[in-house]
Amino acid sequence: MLALEFPPINEVIRWKDLFPTFNKIALIACVASLIGILVYFLAVRRDPMVAPKGVRNVAEVGVEFIEDQIVMQTMGRDGLGWTPFLLSIFIFVYLCNLPGIIPIVYMPATARMAIPLFLAIIVWITYLVVGFKHNGFSYLGGMLWPRTVPVAMRPLVGLIEFLSNIILRPFSLAVRLFANMLAGHMLLVTFALLTNAMLFAETKQILLKPMSILPFFMLLFLTAFEVLVQILQAYIFTILTAVYIGLAAHPEH
Repeated sequence: MLALEFPPINEVIRWKDLFPTFNKIALIACVASLIGILVYFLAVRRDPMVAPKGVRNVAEVGVEFIEDQIVMQTMGRDGLGWTPFLLSIFIFVYLCNLPGIIPIVYMPATARMAIPLFLAIIVWITYLVVGFKHNGFSYLGGMLWPRTVPVAMRPLVGLIEFLSNIILRPFSLAVRLFANMLAGHMLLVTFALLTNAMLFAETKQILLKPMSILPFFMLLFLTAFEVLVQILQAYIFTILTAVYIGLAAHPEH
């Protein structure tokens, strides 16, 4: 039989600390932040009168994508001031997702709940502040006592809206990103281990060596699919952030 030893689940989703309180997940998050900062730092140093190319071209494509495909679609022109915030979220989430397809690493930082939860809390605080800033205490009152709902139903609907906006919304935002990235991570690790076990099988299991091409092709397919998932999850997280901020600023919509 093929001797395939899957490592303990804790080893797959948790890497050892590089030093106390700082592990490789934290390292990926720091590198992702530095790369994003470096790209736009280099972009703004270029002469704006010269046709964009290289790093500046990449930076401008990112800004235009956020403005056209997220801000204008969810918040309108009034939301263009949120472009830097939303762009930062998109780039950070994507760069934290990216190591999930890098051989040997195979570990997106967002496959640990800490990063998605931290981002979700930032979004949660942001849209609450926006809601109270634009609507005062009527923002909370509108959730607890929605005027467009029949009076008899307002207590129940108000409770549901309060739980949805204040508790479930940030939690679901974090879990959606975490669960998708963890699932992809586990699949890639599984097929990578299976390919390795079959390719380097014992001599008496020589027939397994040519069969290793099957899990290897599956690994390639899942890697290509995960590239799309990584971009899509960064997009979903960012566009939901824009939607929540827009709803907080204009709850009547």
